[in-house]
Amino acid sequence: MQFPSWVVDRVVARQGRLHPYDRLDPARTAFVVIDLQNYYTQPGYLGECAPSRATFPAVNRLADALRAAGGHVIWVQTSADGADDFWSHHHAHMLTPERSARRLRELSSSHEGFQIAPGLTPQPQDVRVVKRCYSALVPGSSNLAEVLEARGITHVLIGGTVTNVCCESTARDAMMMDYATIMVDDALSAVTPAEHEHCLNNWILFFGDVLASDEVIARLQPVQAAARATA
Repeated sequence: MQFPSWVVDRVVARQGRLHPYDRLDPARTAFVVIDLQNYYTQPGYLGECAPSRATFPAVNRLADALRAAGGHVIWVQTSADGADDFWSHHHAHMLTPERSARRLRELSSSHEGFQIAPGLTPQPQDVRVVKRCYSALVPGSSNLAEVLEARGITHVLIGGTVTNVCCESTARDAMMMDYATIMVDDALSAVTPAEHEHCLNNWILFFGDVLASDEVIARLQPVQAAARATA
């Protein structure tokens, strides 16, 4: 992603360079793929983000590379089961009654809308996490925090949809829980290019790094190999 010069200048002034991580140890890195479900990606669903489908090749490529290097891939899926109760304000005041009812129906765990979209390639060894609201890391939303801690994760890669909603919410919480957090530009999507770009500009200004999938893959280097290369 090309950042405006004023963004680059401010980031470099703050941290000395634009991209802080030269190397990512796969064993301590997780690719957290958020909400690439039928509900959010496929035509005809209430939550469709049409640009999301163009990110599938980058998501698959990065997931394959990280697995092959010994890293972790985590698929996060939203379920609306019971959301009219535990997220009652959102459903009662921020959605029309018609949209609320449709979200509850199409995003229930028993509906096809809950399923990972066709064209993506999750593998049996990948972790599945179910979340209840925008951030997968806010208390009570999911067990993602426990999954990351159990695997000794220090670096979190964020992909999925929508860039400026669930992906950004989860990424911000990860950063503030002290994970080195990277938004993967071409593995993310928003409803409009402007929303995607504004989100990532703000993200790199204050929260973490932004890299393309190929840039992430180039940085995947186990600690042992890196140590031998330095020696």
